[in-house]
Amino acid sequence: MWNWLRLVKDSVSEKTIGLMRMQFWKKTVEDIYCDNPPHQPVAIELWKAVKRHNLTKRWLMKIIDEREKNLDDKAYRNIKELENYAENTQSSLLYLTLEILGIKDLHADHAASHIGKAQGIVTCLRATPYHGSRRKVFLPMDICMLHGVSQEDFLRRNQDKNVRDVIYDIASQAHLHLKHARSFHKSVPVKAFPAFLQTVSLEDFLKKIQRVDFDIFHPSLQQKNTLLPLYLYIQSWRKTY
Repeated sequence: MWNWLRLVKDSVSEKTIGLMRMQFWKKTVEDIYCDNPPHQPVAIELWKAVKRHNLTKRWLMKIIDEREKNLDDKAYRNIKELENYAENTQSSLLYLTLEILGIKDLHADHAASHIGKAQGIVTCLRATPYHGSRRKVFLPMDICMLHGVSQEDFLRRNQDKNVRDVIYDIASQAHLHLKHARSFHKSVPVKAFPAFLQTVSLEDFLKKIQRVDFDIFHPSLQQKNTLLPLYLYIQSWRKTY
């Protein structure tokens, strides 16, 4: 369902159509929890998962509600707004993953919250060149204004220091969330670690962007790291995140 919701924004040009699709998913979730899922493959599989793992309805609805609000195609007013979006989407998805793993633990939830926020921030950074090619910029306006950077600077792929300073500030916030998540490491049940393996790719991106001095348009950031599967295996073997 998450991929379907994520694609709605990119696949529809009319906000009304996007809203109709979101309403479909809202009703679908309501029907699923009434044991009456529509005859749609994704909905049926989601219904099975809800029944099997007793998934919390609130997390599913938060994801849909937040994606619906995000159809407006507006830049985030501040970093807090971006973090709220990430919490209600990426973190909610991690809470559901923890439920699937049978984990109910406050420390795991705290870690999931911070990892989800880091994921949302990194996704926003990673997508900046793509959005720029479509004449859109979603980076937090407060940080852009702090460094005297306009949306046009990103549309023109400006590489001045003040533009890189914006990226540095945003990337630093993602790094801070990863650091906070890892501070709970000793208290989080080992069974929860598979849900948090995305920290490998998040850290990889943050290291890569640091190496290119926070030039968000550097070609190397668009290249896949072929060693990521190995890093994932090592992290899994070490029972860490």
